[in-house]
Amino acid sequence: MSGHSKWHNIQAKKGKADAARGKIFTKLGREILLAVKAGGPDPTSNSKLRDVIAKCKANNMPNDTINNSIKKASGEGSNKSYEEITYEGYGPNGVAVIVEASTDNKNRTAADVRHVFDKAGGNLGTTGCVSYMFNKKGVIVIDRETTNLSEDDMMMLALDSGAEDFKADEECFEITTDPKDFSTVREALENQGLEFAQAEVSMVPTTTVELDEAGAEKMQRLIDNLEDLDDVMNVYHNWDE
Repeated sequence: MSGHSKWHNIQAKKGKADAARGKIFTKLGREILLAVKAGGPDPTSNSKLRDVIAKCKANNMPNDTINNSIKKASGEGSNKSYEEITYEGYGPNGVAVIVEASTDNKNRTAADVRHVFDKAGGNLGTTGCVSYMFNKKGVIVIDRETTNLSEDDMMMLALDSGAEDFKADEECFEITTDPKDFSTVREALENQGLEFAQAEVSMVPTTTVELDEAGAEKMQRLIDNLEDLDDVMNVYHNWDE
């Protein structure tokens, strides 16, 4: 649940998600909780919840698990209060990193995130130190193997639905939207029976940084260790993998 939306990265993440499915689902369950707290348990009237459900489905979360998480979030046992916090910092060779977390203990989470940065040879920065290098965008990725639509037909469908940009390679279609149009575009594509490999509002870098082999190993370790933290929901970066 991080970084670029390049297809090989998504495949790698899918593999990691399969290996640590319980942890991924726990984090998605917390996103459902935050969405329900913000706008109620009915996805028809809660666009944030609809978007989180789409993200859950892209991560192969079963419908029963999604529905149970919504019920739990709206029930009596959901009194735990989480706060959403964003951290910014630098990885190896000045790679920009944004970490989104939700926590019931800010001091614990800040200490954990700082420790991971320090251990990887990076450093945690101040608010705004790297966010200017990213644009918030809706990102939808569709595996070519899951649709019979041609590249031209997919592009027209995406743009007619309100997408900002469309890219294609041998393995996938990547559709970018303004964040406020993300739900509308996603639902239009979903209504056409399309399945998503990724569907979420993400931080997309405007420039990227290349790393040598040693730097790449350190950067991958930083990402993995951040994502292993229970309170970390998303990790974004501008490493050109």
